[in-house]
Amino acid sequence: MTRSIQIAPEEFYHLYNRGVEKRKIFLRNADYDRFLALLYLANQDEPADLKYQGHSLREVQRVRGTQLVDIIAYCLMPNHFHILARERTEGGIARFMQKVTTGYTMYFNKRNERSGALFGGTYKAKHVSEDRYFRYLVAYIHLNPVKLLDPSWKESGIKDSVRAERFLTQYAFSSYPDYSGEERPHGLILERTVLEDLFPSAGDFKSCVTEWLTYGANQDKV
Repeated sequence: MTRSIQIAPEEFYHLYNRGVEKRKIFLRNADYDRFLALLYLANQDEPADLKYQGHSLREVQRVRGTQLVDIIAYCLMPNHFHILARERTEGGIARFMQKVTTGYTMYFNKRNERSGALFGGTYKAKHVSEDRYFRYLVAYIHLNPVKLLDPSWKESGIKDSVRAERFLTQYAFSSYPDYSGEERPHGLILERTVLEDLFPSAGDFKSCVTEWLTYGANQDKV
């Protein structure tokens, strides 16, 4: 399939996809752990074999080949995922995404005794070329889990912003905790210097994200 945009090294992209027919792609915590391990291990020019390199970030070997992309932020939801990445080498994003989605589909199908496609076609990619959009996207990606707490918050406004912020900090399947000051193995996935330059402290990062909770209802979706 021909893409409407040309992906180029040193540029930022919003990468996302959902389960075929909007089905859930993560059914248990072990599924999230597997995908997160792939985000780290598939991000290299060498083959990744989780049978020998570990099934979760707590188990993986930390030595890997040349990185294909810089992962700036991510969020995994029950039926879809979001990744903010910068391509490091020509074709890096395409190779990385192919390795992640193929590896995870093989794992998921074997574990659940199914066959066929798991994701809704080829991953989607949007070029992030403006600072304002970059900042918005950082907030948008990290606010996705609020839908699990309050599905209608975008339409009707957030009812309890303090509870929502606490939920984001405790949500283990996004990069929000890492930028909020928590030290965990998940930090291996990220190239944090980009956001740390933009938001010098954890408080600055949290403010950027959570101010969108009260920005107003009916905002345009990405």
